[in-house]
Parts: sequence; structure tokens; C-alpha cells
Amino acid sequence: MSTPAPTPGVASPGGPETNPLGPSNAAVPGDEDQLSISPPAARGLLPWMAIASVFLFATYSALTGILLPVQVALISNADKVANLAIVTTVSFIFTLFAQPIVGAFSDRTRSRLGRRAPWMLIGSSIAAIALLGLGGMRNVLWITVFWVIIQVALNAFQGPLSAIVPDRFPRSKRGAASAMVGMGMMIGAAVGVVAAGQFAGNVGIGYTVFGVGVLVVTVLFVLFNRDKSSAGLVVEPFNWKQFAAGFWINPKENPDFAWAFAARFFFILGYFVISAYNLYILTDYIHLTLADAAVKAGLLAMIGIIPTVISIVLAGFWSDKLGRRKIFIYAATVVMVVGLAMPLLMPNFTGMLLMSAINGFGFGLYMASDTALMTEVLPGGGVAAGKDLGILNVATNIPQAMSPAVAGLLIAFLGGYHALFIFGMISVVIAALVLIPIKSVR
Repeated sequence: MSTPAPTPGVASPGGPETNPLGPSNAAVPGDEDQLSISPPAARGLLPWMAIASVFLFATYSALTGILLPVQVALISNADKVANLAIVTTVSFIFTLFAQPIVGAFSDRTRSRLGRRAPWMLIGSSIAAIALLGLGGMRNVLWITVFWVIIQVALNAFQGPLSAIVPDRFPRSKRGAASAMVGMGMMIGAAVGVVAAGQFAGNVGIGYTVFGVGVLVVTVLFVLFNRDKSSAGLVVEPFNWKQFAAGFWINPKENPDFAWAFAARFFFILGYFVISAYNLYILTDYIHLTLADAAVKAGLLAMIGIIPTVISIVLAGFWSDKLGRRKIFIYAATVVMVVGLAMPLLMPNFTGMLLMSAINGFGFGLYMASDTALMTEVLPGGGVAAGKDLGILNVATNIPQAMSPAVAGLLIAFLGGYHALFIFGMISVVIAALVLIPIKSVR
């Protein structure tokens, strides 16, 4: 997302996490020499992590930033804000625990393809099939049903993909892996919006293109980055009660994990409360036409790519060299606050351009360091990385899914779109503050 990295073993849900196969993927100094049931990261894995992230997040951004809002607006322009909030809020309820549940099952999966690949293939296949049908939906109910399926499926792909970092990279290399994932995320987000703008007149074709793209890249990823067979994996007998109990991670016993969860939650909320309504900000705050806004949204995304790539490369590799993560996230917060202030100071398209460029640099700093930080606060040293990273990814899913509903409330009750930018600034500052108590990561 090297050298051999110890791998998560089997969690005993509801009790101490153990690894019956031997050494765990403990996120502690010196773990690089421990054995792993996954192969060490080959040289080609880093670029493939970026490629997979590009296609995944291009699909996310295309769907949430352009195609879905356009489809909803075409049903009823007057009710578009409320309808979009309904669709995304319902999907949030259904997808809340998709990643940790799939991650937990992937930790236990026995197959010739390894633990993660089968779930990535299943998730991308279901998403592609559902996307083929979404474009034909003409009412909010059926759009919601298909959107729920798509969101669950994409999360089933993303969860196991994120677990590859602690599976196959030692702690000293995770900044670089996080940088590649972050670079893929930001490039994908920009490319997705630009590409989706070309399909604003025919969302059905757009959904199809992105669905097929994710599926093809997943198949290629699995073929070119083969995992070891996990057919002989030793797992404890499955118990639904214990399985469910395993999703509770006591914050008193794992305070760093809890603080990391809170930090990501507030940072992602501050970022996505703006990006989720970018199209409507351009139409209702900047006063562009819907067609012009769809094109300009792509330009905003492209403007952010260069500063994002620069900051990701600098922060990712520099954080590995220094062995520090938190300082880069603090810097990202300062940059993001400045960026979010631009549309308030200049409520025009120039202000939006400046925000995109500045926020691109800030979000790049954040992504390059946050993923690495997350792998270093896992309970039990990461013996159940699929489940635990899935739980941490809920801190991404919840605010991302909540953001349209939160934005709708802010717009309706706090005087319009300017409230979004103020809320975003407050949220990212809170994210920085809750990182301070984390002790196990510098």
C-alpha cells in the first residue's frame, strides 16, 4: 500500500487475541524478522497498492461527487438536498460495520488465494453488477436499495485491501505504503470526478465504466500480487456470540486505538462535509449551472492533484525516516484550516480553486501519515488486523456517510453553505487535538 512482515493470526473474539500460527504482526520495533503467513511485500506491491486505490477512490468520488447527485437532482431538483441525504444516510446505517465484519471473516479465511483476495474479488464483483443496474433507477427508493448494495460491496473490497499493509509491510516501511495508498486515493478522487463529469449526461454509462474498472483492476491485483495459500490456517471454532463480542475494543484497555479512531472520525468529517456537497456548493453558493458545475468540479479535483502528490511523497517517506507520524497530521490540520477559509473570504470560483489546491496539500500530509499511525495502534500488536483496521475504517465510513446529512442540516438551520466551511475547520482542529494523548506513536 521489503522485508518479511509478521502477519495477523487469529483473534479470539471477546477475549485475548492470540496467534496459533506463531509470531503475530506486532506493531513493535524489531518485528521485521518475525515469520509471516503472507509473503513479504515484493517491489511491485507498492505501485499496485496505488493502482487499486486509484480505481477504488475514483469510483467512490465519481459516484458520490457527480453521478449520484446528478441522478438525484434529475428526479427532483427542488428536493435534491433532502433526497441525497436520505439515500446516503440509509446506506450509512447498512454499511456501518461492513468493513470490520468482512475484515474479521478475512482474518479467518482459508483458501488457496490467501485470506484477503477472495473477499476483494467478491466485493468488486457485486459492486460491478449493482452499478450496471443503478443507472436505470428512476425513484429514490430503488436508488437507495442499489446504493446500499454498492456501498457494502465496495467496503468488502476496501477492508481486506487495507489489511495488506500490516500483513506484508514491516513498521519501518508503512509510511511509504501509506504514501502510495494516499497518493492513489487522491489521484483517484480527482480522476473520478473529472471522468464522471463527462458522463453527467448519461449516468448509466458512467456507473458501468466505473463498475467494470474496479472489477478488472481487482482481478489483476490478485493475479500479480499473489498471497500464500491460507488453506492450512488454524482457526478457533466459530462462535457467533464471541464473534460479535470481538468488535468491542475497550477504550480503557486500548486508549491509543480509541484516540486514533476519534481523530480520523473528525478529520474525515471535516473534509467530506465539504466534498460531499461540492456540486451543490458550485450551483447554489457559487451560482453555476448544473452542467457547468459538473465540469468545474472536475477542474477543482485536478487542481488538488499536484500539491497532494508532493505532500504525500514528502510526508510518507520523511515520516518513515524520522519515525514520526503525529507531527505531519498536526501540520495537515493547519493547512486544511487555511484552505477551508478561502471560500469564506472569496465566495467565488477562485476561492474554490484556492481551497482545492491548499486542501490537496493538507489532505496529502494527513493520508501519508494516518494510515501508518493506524497500523501502529492495533490491539494485541495486530493479531487481528483485518477486523481491527476494519473497525478503524468505520471512522472513515461513518463521517463520510454522515456528511451529506450533516451538511443538509447545516445548510438548512445555520444560514446556508458558509456554515459548511466553518464546521469543517472546527472538525479538523478537534481531530488534531485528540491525537495528543496517543503515547505509542510519536
